[in-house]
Amino acid sequence: MIHRLGDTYRSVVSAFTSTGKESRFVQDGMLIPEEFVEAGDQLCFKFPTWRWEAGEPSRRASYLPPEKQYLITRNVPCRDRVRALDYVLDHKTRTEDDWLVPDTLGGGDDSGGAGGQLRDIDDLAGDGVAGPSAAPAEEPGPIIVAQDDFLDLAEGGGVGSGLPDFSDLDAQLAEEDPAAQSAAAGGGGGTASSTAAGGGAYLVADAPEENVVRTRTYDLSITYDKYYQTPRLWLFGYDENGRPLKPEQVYEDVLSEYVEKTVTVDPHPVTGTPTVSIHPCKHSLVMKKVVQDWIEQGITPRHDLAIFVFLKFISGIVPTINYDFTMDIEF
Repeated sequence: MIHRLGDTYRSVVSAFTSTGKESRFVQDGMLIPEEFVEAGDQLCFKFPTWRWEAGEPSRRASYLPPEKQYLITRNVPCRDRVRALDYVLDHKTRTEDDWLVPDTLGGGDDSGGAGGQLRDIDDLAGDGVAGPSAAPAEEPGPIIVAQDDFLDLAEGGGVGSGLPDFSDLDAQLAEEDPAAQSAAAGGGGGTASSTAAGGGAYLVADAPEENVVRTRTYDLSITYDKYYQTPRLWLFGYDENGRPLKPEQVYEDVLSEYVEKTVTVDPHPVTGTPTVSIHPCKHSLVMKKVVQDWIEQGITPRHDLAIFVFLKFISGIVPTINYDFTMDIEF
């Protein structure tokens, strides 16, 4: 109820407030509409899976170009639920010098070598330096055996001399082709229909459904929030069979500490569809901190990179939705 009242209040204030023309990006981490459009253009340029959408004409914001009302990327995979990530963090990691690192010891399984230490790739390749005639070692063989040129060995009668001869492969395939056999039996003048009638039709095998990995997918969209003057992310999910997810199912892909606090269900401002959204009340504070860090490092703040920073921040809230937020920001 409080959230609904707050949204109503912000909507009324936004309706009677004009958008500013003076940038407040450096001072407050906020974007004016022109800066939001420039940041969106940069996102679409770097990642073409994102694109601008116009939305419904009756819902378009007058302060944005008609063809650039919001950004969207579709069919973003989400293979795991957040609780699966929590299990990995609890059971397959360990703390070392205040850092969280993978547990390479495997719970006592000395799979990494003596003392649980990871072996260098050069050591693994070095185990196979001895030639093919060397006596077998008592310990299991190397994981990787490097061979300079197996074709040269084949010519010299070495290890590769047992390679099969593929020179008559086409002839062998033709002999085993049922369609070719049927045509030969009919004197070679049969039509496609007679070939099928003679039992020489091809057999088409369908791939088993169980071998197809089905995952949840999300359509992610970014709108401009006029009240907070920041980007706002919206999540619309589909299950493994393409059916829309209910809000409580979407919450399974959000870190529990954010559910029903900064993550809520609201009508999408441009489509009108009830959609899960990450509330933008803290976005400008995070962006302001990033801008301050840039200035301290002697880097000139760039508002056209704001959405990249925004997506990196959001990835901590929805860590299993695999949209591309890994780009190193160039200054």
